[in-house]
Amino acid sequence: MARSQRSTQLESRTNRLKIPQGEREFLTIGKGLALAYRRTDDGYGTWQARVWDGAKYHYRNLGRADDYQEANGTDVLDFFQAQGKARDFYELATKGHAAPAKGTTLNKAAEDYLAWFRQHRRAVAETEHVVKAHILPVFGDRRIGDLTAPQIRAWLEKLGSSPARVRTGRKAKRQAHRPAPHTQDQKRARRATANRIFTVLKAILNRAFHDGLIADDSAWRKVKPFPKVDEARIRFLTDAEAVRLINACPKDLRALVQAALLTGARYGELVEMRAQDVDLRGERIYVSHSKSGRPRHVPLNPEGAALFRECVKGKTGDELVFTRSDGEAWGKNYHVRPLLEACRKAKVQPAVAFHELRHTYASHLAQAGVDLLTISKLLGHADTRITSRHYAHLADKTLAAAVTKLPSFAFTGQRENLQAVRA
Repeated sequence: MARSQRSTQLESRTNRLKIPQGEREFLTIGKGLALAYRRTDDGYGTWQARVWDGAKYHYRNLGRADDYQEANGTDVLDFFQAQGKARDFYELATKGHAAPAKGTTLNKAAEDYLAWFRQHRRAVAETEHVVKAHILPVFGDRRIGDLTAPQIRAWLEKLGSSPARVRTGRKAKRQAHRPAPHTQDQKRARRATANRIFTVLKAILNRAFHDGLIADDSAWRKVKPFPKVDEARIRFLTDAEAVRLINACPKDLRALVQAALLTGARYGELVEMRAQDVDLRGERIYVSHSKSGRPRHVPLNPEGAALFRECVKGKTGDELVFTRSDGEAWGKNYHVRPLLEACRKAKVQPAVAFHELRHTYASHLAQAGVDLLTISKLLGHADTRITSRHYAHLADKTLAAAVTKLPSFAFTGQRENLQAVRA
């Protein structure tokens, strides 16, 4: 076995994170073989192998670097594990088994990616819908190696300016759409949606590249998502709005809404929760199926403990904690119309979606001075950057304290009024 090389720059997580995004840092680990580290636009680092066969370079994505997650030897690799995988690729490449020049079709790559996704991720139906509705109609029959950056960029631009699709009856001859976006916020929202669809396309292509089905990933790496479109104002309920909404909900929905406000759990996490996931003695719940794939425990305050004690009364083992009034399970989107009606009755305007109950939970914690790391763990976020993006402005008491140090610019009468208010 070849001896592992050492590198101060690449061995240390701290030093790796100093490398500018988009730039590669190479380390030669054998004749014609180099290990590369590159930070992507989302901030994550990836390992790549580069092999020179005497005529051209072959590249292979090896996996994600262990910058934010512990290495597992498969898709998250430390520095030495990455060297081992790079040498495995070298053996293939130098024996004439390197990735084909044009690669497979995107249809086949999407099929392989979705098969993997079903085994390792959640939100399968949503991802399949994105692939079938937005990706395959345009690129399905194309070979990955024939895709160019201008083609992908043009597709992304069109997605970002097109009206959103709406649910259409099976017998309808044409797909229905919402009106074209015209306000700045509507345009921002469409571009944010386009970025999410583009993320799915890149995931398909990156997996094909990682599996050796294509030799070059530069076409989609050169395409950048729309910038600064994920800065929508986080909507959360005030205390009064939350109470009015709870009172306006029918009994079965009321339990779900209260649970979301008291735990920050997602709709899918709550409706799949079983009686065995509720620890009444420890006053906490166990979220076994989360979006991030990481199970978590969420502690309950006294009100939350009382709610779950009532919801699991007479239930054991695998029975669902939350069911509809007819005893049936909550399905996807079963809550949407009842929640809109409850918002109307409660005069909550604009109406909130269920996910904004999760925002309410996190926002109130942030305003109460809870640190972002704790909030991130309670929400089950993959890392604190997601939490920070949404709630840092609420949690930062330093800014509020700073402005109190400004001198007074008020005239005499106004200054007296201010002093009276402060007193």
